[in-house]
Amino acid sequence: MLSSRYRPWHVPIFLGKYAWLRARNRPVLLNFEVTMRCNAKCGFCDYWKTPAEAKHTEMSDFAEIARRFSPMLVTFTGGEPTLRKDLEAIVASVRKAVRYTYVQMITHGAMLSLDRATSLWDAGVDQFNISLDYLDERHDAARGIPGLSAKILDLVPRMKDAGIGSVRFNTVIKNDNLDQIMPIVERAAALGGGVNFSLYTDSKNGNEDYLLGEAQRRELEQVVQQLLAYKRRRRGVITNSDYYLEQIPRYVRGEMTEPCRSGSTTIHIDPQGMVRRCPDFKPDGRWQDYKGYEPIDCNACFYACRGEAQAPLRLMSRVRDVMA
Repeated sequence: MLSSRYRPWHVPIFLGKYAWLRARNRPVLLNFEVTMRCNAKCGFCDYWKTPAEAKHTEMSDFAEIARRFSPMLVTFTGGEPTLRKDLEAIVASVRKAVRYTYVQMITHGAMLSLDRATSLWDAGVDQFNISLDYLDERHDAARGIPGLSAKILDLVPRMKDAGIGSVRFNTVIKNDNLDQIMPIVERAAALGGGVNFSLYTDSKNGNEDYLLGEAQRRELEQVVQQLLAYKRRRRGVITNSDYYLEQIPRYVRGEMTEPCRSGSTTIHIDPQGMVRRCPDFKPDGRWQDYKGYEPIDCNACFYACRGEAQAPLRLMSRVRDVMA
């Protein structure tokens, strides 16, 4: 699961940093929302409504924030981060500011050419997470970008051939793509990549069209069992912990009662340097004033960031995932 920049001996170093951060009650993952602008039109998100003029208020340097928190993981996200022409400079400065930090980027991929991917890799991105919810034109329609799925499936093997060491699909589990889940896993494996799943929610904009309900529960449970069985056979393709996958049917059945801990292990920094516990919450103040978040009684979502934050540390399972 690690990028090709790393070797097995890095694993205990990252584990040690994880323990150090948790002992000090510091976030493990820092999400830099470098822009809220986006040129897709996803039905579950309203970021694409952000006006172009918002770019004038976006920070140009996130290195000081990274240095202050020294997280184990950094994710560049948005909006669509590749809209930032200075993204390479931002990535490079954050990479330089923190030792032993794994750097990821989430993108819809429409603007990610091989040259741009290579320049971002050279700047310090360890892993590219490209959104893909369907293997056919349904993905194009869902994102509002014609030809997107074909472009992604053409680009990923070329990225791998160019020496880019880790490419993964980010797949949202919806009520109309359960038939795509295992095929996406198989395609990711065939391309030498992987996949990370997250559950659809309507908490961003109230769109209930893709929520999983009672009609999909049996099929969902079967799909989750297939994912877990695949992980037992072949570690390293599916990024999610066993725990997160196991809990998805339980959440859909309405049985989730645990407090959300997403603000304790993960925090989000918006383009203006404001901090929030969750991408669906309003900012709470400047990053300099961050003093930590307590668990909150919220069951509005079961994003991977929420589920993984509350997951128990099954050490051997996670080490096998990483070492694979």
